[in-house]
Amino acid sequence: MDWSIDFSRIFTAFTVLFAVIDITGSIPIIIDLNSNGKKVKAAQAALISFALMIVFMFAGEGMLKLFNVDIASFAIAGAIILFAMAVEMTFDVEIFKNNTNSKGNSTIVPVVFPLIAGAATLTTTLSLRAECSILDLIIAIALNMIVVYLVIKNVNWVVKILGQGGVYVLRKFFGVILLAMSVKLFITNITPLLR
Repeated sequence: MDWSIDFSRIFTAFTVLFAVIDITGSIPIIIDLNSNGKKVKAAQAALISFALMIVFMFAGEGMLKLFNVDIASFAIAGAIILFAMAVEMTFDVEIFKNNTNSKGNSTIVPVVFPLIAGAATLTTTLSLRAECSILDLIIAIALNMIVVYLVIKNVNWVVKILGQGGVYVLRKFFGVILLAMSVKLFITNITPLLR
């Protein structure tokens, strides 16, 4: 295993993962979950996402093969969850309902998966292993999780700056963006499966 450090590769991996995770684009979702009493815990979200990405980096393909699932099918499952979230945001309907075990906490679903460590992020992590050393990738993931923590922790500050009207507009706008992302992720991965 390659454990060398290359700062340019760390920067590249960080940038790619930052774009895929898109935590700033998830701000309206997090604000909406918090305002509905489904509290998102910043530290828990960052730590679970970090652990999930590290585990998947080492054992992702093997885990999927164990369940006879390929990466394309995994990505399609993530796309369906993203689609459901986009419908919630755009049409003001509730799909993700809390059960008695997760009442008041939406940190794992939908925030950790599929927003932070979703199918796109996990498949990107697997792809980056071919270009970066293991240590480079771990550092890039850790830096992204610090950003994730800071954004979720200070999301109420964003509400104060934007106001309720601004948050509502952002929610609708990013609902449509999320809808488009889910459709693209679905189409990209369904095509090779149909072939």
